[in-house]
Amino acid sequence: MNVTVVGSINIDTVAVTDKYPKRGQTIFGNKIEYLPGGKGANQATAVARLGKSANMIGAIGNDIYGDKLVDSLKESNVNTYFIKRSDSLATGTAIITIDQTAENTMLVLKGANEDLNINDVENAFNKIHDSEVLLVQMEVPQDTVIRAMQLAKEKGMYVILDPAPAEGITIKALDYADIVTPNRQETYYMLGIDVVDIDNALMAAETFENMGIKNSIIKMGDKGSVVYQSGEWEYIPSISVEAVDSVGAGDAFAGALACAITNGCDLVSAAHFATAVGALKVTKLGAQMGIPTIDEVNDFCKKKGLTHCYLKESSV
Repeated sequence: MNVTVVGSINIDTVAVTDKYPKRGQTIFGNKIEYLPGGKGANQATAVARLGKSANMIGAIGNDIYGDKLVDSLKESNVNTYFIKRSDSLATGTAIITIDQTAENTMLVLKGANEDLNINDVENAFNKIHDSEVLLVQMEVPQDTVIRAMQLAKEKGMYVILDPAPAEGITIKALDYADIVTPNRQETYYMLGIDVVDIDNALMAAETFENMGIKNSIIKMGDKGSVVYQSGEWEYIPSISVEAVDSVGAGDAFAGALACAITNGCDLVSAAHFATAVGALKVTKLGAQMGIPTIDEVNDFCKKKGLTHCYLKESSV
């Protein structure tokens, strides 16, 4: 069994600096990197590096960046058969600035991601017969995302909606999701609730339940997360690490969650595993290049005295 990801594929232009420039100001940064990214590609990479088969459905341009991104996915053993080459749009680009606190700002130019259409996902799903989980985000057209979710439900797949970025969210997607996993910004954008603590996270989860989605993981950054299932909930604390780059942490979390669910873990155990993977990701630069392998996760958990339900080896 495997995981199918429908989402964006981008080249990330990453500038590292001690502090952000003020509006109209010019300052000197520390370094720049050109790295593979895109929320969909990041999540597919996480799935593959954690030991599961991953299908990537997305679109790139007919350009050198598209070639680089496909090669990167193949190196991580992601199935790239369903990636479309756009004849009219260039490969998507994210311009990212990271400061000394590992916080980031991001400007995304969708490019070829906008060329992923309903026919593309329908053609792909006609050839996919062994997926248990679908992962979707909101960096490709909304109609395409919703159609993918509909097709997944028809096949009996478990649908995880990572409603990111906030600007791309459509509430209609909640109709087809088995679970939604928003962070603080996305929760505020959708519900107007600022999840600064457990009480507010529970309020958000209950609001989602009233909207028809019974399962949610409300992420509060370094304050941990709340796993909510039909009125029952559990708090998952964050894991303290020395952060280098927070870009892609949510994608690593989503990919890990999908892997754990595919492996038969319950949702709380899956969230603990995903939290460990997300924490380890922020210790490395690169949304995609910083995603750990399952062996790295096992070593990390062993050093931290953590256990998790998703094991490649019995080393934890």
